[in-house]
Order: sequence, then structure tokens, then C-alpha cells
Amino acid sequence: MLVRPSYVLGGQRMKIVINDNELERHVLSIFKHMPDNRVLIDQFLERASEAEIDAIFDGEDCHIMGIMEHIEPAGIHSGDSSAVLPTYSLSEKAVQTMCEYAERIARALNIRGLINIQFAIKDDSVFVIEANPRASRTTPFIAKAYQVPYLNIATKVMLGTHKLKDFDMVKKLEGYAIKIPVFSFDKFPGVDKRLGPEMKSTGEAIYFIKDLKDPYFRELDRNRSMYLYN
Repeated sequence: MLVRPSYVLGGQRMKIVINDNELERHVLSIFKHMPDNRVLIDQFLERASEAEIDAIFDGEDCHIMGIMEHIEPAGIHSGDSSAVLPTYSLSEKAVQTMCEYAERIARALNIRGLINIQFAIKDDSVFVIEANPRASRTTPFIAKAYQVPYLNIATKVMLGTHKLKDFDMVKKLEGYAIKIPVFSFDKFPGVDKRLGPEMKSTGEAIYFIKDLKDPYFRELDRNRSMYLYN
């Protein structure tokens, strides 16, 4: 199960537990360090894929900025995962479902501006992990990869001065862009280097490839962990 406190950023004190003893210890630890918080307990989907959508909604139309598929399996924080834009292995059905869910959630929340939604996909079934009506760390990544000024566009939508139909958003990416997490473990030697739901990366880089035959991508995909921790 996935045990986490609510109202935290970066997956702080989130953990996967596999038995009752671990569940009890971690819940007590959360209450000890965050006594005024709440604890959420979710079923963990083993060996699921993870993807995320960044979109802009203006009250009428929804524009999908980009869909990024994580190379690492679901369970590793999105900030610590390498991710490919656009998706490279998800089915058309799963992608269409994610786009449909994104628009439905944006409409239900009645937002004006940016929204980031993270999904877990298993056996072509799509599950919503969380939806954040704000800019995410992947917004500038997608804007740079597609060469579209999404932040400027979203700002004008948020101010109410423009609608999405006022912009000509032509995506110019040829091939794929890979988000590469950057870690600073050499500067923090005492930090546990195992990856999990709690974010440990300190930045990210972008790497462009022409196709999925690229050796760099093949190495990342070949070494993807089928377990929670690397």
C-alpha cells in the first residue's frame, strides 16, 4: 500500500509498505513529525506504467500541451523519473482515455490556466493519481521541447485577456525529448540513494533523440527497474 501524509510537496514522507507492521510504524512516524496532518492510504498498483499530462483550460476549450511517459515504473516520484515526450509505448486507447480524463477534470474544477494530471496505467486501464491546477516542473520542459511559449499563453488565459483559440500553437518537435532527472548525491553523502515516492532529484535536463533506436534511450529503457527501488 502507498501511505502518505496529505498537503505535502515532493512526496515528503510517502512510502510503500508491504505488511501491517510497516504500515503501523510509518503511520506513527507521520503523526510524530506532522501531528496536524492527515494520513492517506491507497492501494499500490504493482508494475504499472506512469504518465502525466500538462494542459491549459480557458473555461471553454482544453489544449493538451503534452503527454510524458515515464520510463521508470509507477511508484517512483515523477521528479525522479526519466520521462519521454511524447509517449512511446502506451496504447492509443490509454492516451485517448488520459486526454478525456484531463478535460473532464479541468471542466469539473472550472480552472483558468494550467493543470497537471498524473496517471497510472495497468493493462490499458487508466487511474488518476493526482490532479494539480497549477504549473508543474514539466511545463517549461514541454514548452522548450515543442518550441511553443506555453507559459505566456497560460498567463494570458489566466488573466482573462485571451482564449486558446487566439493562439496558433504549432508543435515543432521532431522525434522525442527525454526529461533526465539530476541528482546531487555527491553533495549529500549521507542521503539514502534508493528511489521511491519521496522526491530526491535537485533538477532536470533535456535530451533530444530522433527515434527510439537511439542508444541512449535504449540503455535507459533496458535498465528500467521492475521494482520500486533502483
